[in-house]
Amino acid sequence: MHIDWTPLRVALAASRRDGLDLPFWWRDDDAIAPTSALDQLAALGDDASLPVHLAVIPAHATDALADRVDGTQLIPLVHGWAHKDHSAPDQKKNEFLTDRVDLAHDSAQALKRMHDLFGPRLRHMFVPPWNRVQDGLLPTLATQGYTALSTFGPRRQAEAAPGLAQVNTHIDPIWWKGTRDLVSPDHLVTQTAAHIDARRRGDEDGTEPLGLLTHHLVHTPAIWAFTHGFIHEMLSGGATPWTMETTR
Repeated sequence: MHIDWTPLRVALAASRRDGLDLPFWWRDDDAIAPTSALDQLAALGDDASLPVHLAVIPAHATDALADRVDGTQLIPLVHGWAHKDHSAPDQKKNEFLTDRVDLAHDSAQALKRMHDLFGPRLRHMFVPPWNRVQDGLLPTLATQGYTALSTFGPRRQAEAAPGLAQVNTHIDPIWWKGTRDLVSPDHLVTQTAAHIDARRRGDEDGTEPLGLLTHHLVHTPAIWAFTHGFIHEMLSGGATPWTMETTR
């Protein structure tokens, strides 16, 4: 697969020329258990020296996953509770956007379950399934012990609620509404370059880590190949790996 990385390389070069930092991070969603795909994900992260922030579904996560993650660059995050769709007929899929009485209960038990599984390796970041969450829950997440929220798209402010940092993802290589294979590489390259240029202009928050979002369980060979090339281009072009620090 030939990919023309030129627009991304030009944007990265302009960012370097302007002396701008470009923090870069990787989030991968829907982990439950060790699989060959998880092994491939971990190997790719090791090869690139880029930690993978692994959004784990607490209700279904296994002890074997906790054992697999131990001692690796895989960093567990909280991915909702059961990844169950609770959307109303007029809503897009979501687990934590619909107004239901047990939202806070689910987010609290999710954090407890993940602590039991991963202990101090856990990062207190809440990743709502389908990247959707009710605004009214955000202050509660902070009081429950979460310190960050991650959804998709450029953040509007550094904190989603007091004490709850917002650290989103921005590039998703999967064409979910089409073939579920790789989005056009030209589009992904142009999209990433546009994000970098927007940061240079001040139209997007340049202090927010630029995030790659993947889903290892459904990757095709084309998606794996693009992910490998994309990470190499970002890091060789001056982006610096960002890792969420351990929290309380």
